[in-house]
Amino acid sequence: MEFAIYILLGITSVVGLTFIVERGLALRWSRVLPPEIEAAVESCETRDQVNLLRGVCRKHSSPLARLLMQAADRMEWPQEENVDALQTRARHEIVRLERGLVVLEIIVGIAPLLGLVGTILGMMTAFGDVGQAAQIDAAKLAQGISLILRATLVGLLIAIPSLIAWSYYSKKVEMLAVEMETLCDEFLRRQYREQPVARHAPVGVAPAIPSAS
Repeated sequence: MEFAIYILLGITSVVGLTFIVERGLALRWSRVLPPEIEAAVESCETRDQVNLLRGVCRKHSSPLARLLMQAADRMEWPQEENVDALQTRARHEIVRLERGLVVLEIIVGIAPLLGLVGTILGMMTAFGDVGQAAQIDAAKLAQGISLILRATLVGLLIAIPSLIAWSYYSKKVEMLAVEMETLCDEFLRRQYREQPVARHAPVGVAPAIPSAS
C-alpha cells in the first residue's frame, strides 16, 4: 500500500511539472500579445486601415488576434452589440488561457494529503510490528519512522512548486486579460469615433420658432 502511495506521488509530480512547463510556454507575453499586433492597433486610426490590421492578425495567430479579427469583422454592427459580442468571445479566450491551472490547483491540495496518507499507513505498519515483537529495537523503530515521514516530505515538495506556479500564472492571466481589454477598447473607440452621430429633436416636440423682434 505504501508503494502505491509513492507511485501516486510520482505520477502527481510528473503531471504537475508537465502543466507548469506547458503553461509557461503558452502564457508567454509575446505569444498572447504579439508586439506586431500591438503596433498595428496603435497605427490603425481609420476604417481604411482595418484591412492592414486583419493581415497582421492572420500572420500572428493569438488570443488578441482572434478578438481583434472578430471586432473588425463586425464593424457594421452597432457599437454596443459589437462590444457585447467581443466580451463574450473574450471570456472564451480567458478560459483557454486558464486551461491547466485547475490541475495545478488540485495538485496543491492532494499532494500533501497523499503524503500524509503514506505516513499514516507506514506508522500503522511500524507500530504494528512493534506490538508483535517481544523486544523494542529503538534504533530500528527510529529508522522506520524516518522512512515513513519521507512521504509527507515528498508531498510537500510537490505541492509547493505547484502552488507557486498556480499563483504566478493566475496573476499573469489576469494581467493579460486587462491588456487585451485595453487594446480592444482602444481599437473600437477609434473606429466608431469616425461615425457621425445624428442628433434629432425629441419625438412629439416641434422645433422652436424664433420670435420676431
